[in-house]
Amino acid sequence: MGRGFHARVGQPVDSLAYDRWTGRWSRPFVPSVLAAAKIKPGCRVLDVSTGTGEAAMGIRTAVGSSDPVFGADISVPMMEAARQRLSDPLFCPVAADGESLPFKDESFDAVICQLGLQFFPNPELGVIEFRRVLRQGGHAAACVISTADRAPVWGIFADVLADHLPEQRHVIQLSFSLADPKRLADMFSNAGFHDIRVERRRHEDWFDSFEDYWSPIEAGTGSIPQVYLTLAVSNRGDVREEVRKRLSRFEADGRLVLSVEMLIGSGRA
Repeated sequence: MGRGFHARVGQPVDSLAYDRWTGRWSRPFVPSVLAAAKIKPGCRVLDVSTGTGEAAMGIRTAVGSSDPVFGADISVPMMEAARQRLSDPLFCPVAADGESLPFKDESFDAVICQLGLQFFPNPELGVIEFRRVLRQGGHAAACVISTADRAPVWGIFADVLADHLPEQRHVIQLSFSLADPKRLADMFSNAGFHDIRVERRRHEDWFDSFEDYWSPIEAGTGSIPQVYLTLAVSNRGDVREEVRKRLSRFEADGRLVLSVEMLIGSGRA
């Protein structure tokens, strides 16, 4: 895995596969994250773990046509994918570690982190950095995935894969590592934030078939699919069939109807 866990070393990001595996499920939560960060026209905004630019697109619309948006990501391939996707001179991608942001104190009116904080080696330090670069009265918001059972679209695959690769369980389960609302709130509190809130949000969607669900996994974009591709080809079939079996209870009229629950933590500097 490359830095940030979501892109392979030396290879470009398959943006279409990433969107089918992650983007289509994270996109509905972006408006709630922007609202929690109090983003409005004229705001100077930093999008940490910008990925392929899903949240940055929403920010650009919210802040107005003349205001730049800074997108920081530790993964250069992800930033390149975001730059190609937005193709906007006011989107400013910056290669940066979220635990050591290359910005001066009080540089931004708002900071958001959409589905990235759970992959930080020390997420507490990341939230401290969010606070440091915020101006007094500015807001930060971070969206993270709830527990695996509340996000079966990813959780079932993660559970099956962890059974086959127990030595990689920690990496496989990183997606759900900040599912405790109290821990999330405490991180904001310990970083010096006020008016802290942690909200639960849920979104339901469907795949046309199991094949529709499975095909982006084979592209290996995202942390869990990348671990899957380390399996011997003969073992991949076993994982696939076990996931199919466990997902069968979500079938309805030929579709797989799945859901994901997110936690959105926010606070005021």
